Amino acid sequence: MGCPGTISFGQQSRDMKNEFVGGTHMTKEDRGHYAEKHAPDKKIDPAVADVVKKRAVDGKIPCAVAFDIAKNLNVSPGEVGFTVDMLEIRLIKCQLGLFGYAPQKSIVTPAESVPQALEEAIQSRLKNGELPCAAAWEIATTTGISKMAVSSACETLGVKIRPCQLGAF
Repeated sequence: MGCPGTISFGQQSRDMKNEFVGGTHMTKEDRGHYAEKHAPDKKIDPAVADVVKKRAVDGKIPCAVAFDIAKNLNVSPGEVGFTVDMLEIRLIKCQLGLFGYAPQKSIVTPAESVPQALEEAIQSRLKNGELPCAAAWEIATTTGISKMAVSSACETLGVKIRPCQLGAF
């Protein structure tokens, strides 16, 4: 099980810092060991892996590129995210601004105010007190605002966005 403040990856336990990946806390030492959060018997789709490898640059792939791959190959974003993890490629530039921006990681800032209709849209889609990434995207589409505006509203409201459609958090 491990001590409080630690998380296990396979046979290893490490002290938690502040990085979230795949819904699991990961430390800076865990970076580059993304495959460890998945069952060892699950296999990657070679066609997806081929495109991911071609589109990754310096061992990184932006969220938007991962979604483009999913769309073009007619697979789920989760399948692309799984493949990215298994290939030990780092997801960057979350379209909600939550991770992958150097040097500060997140670029989301709280909104000055949140219109009541937006707050209601967010509150109505909460699952266990959190807003799924897919729901944040849906709100952006249906309201005609940017994904980042939804993230900013969530920051103001104290609402965490997760899980990620790609499995990054």
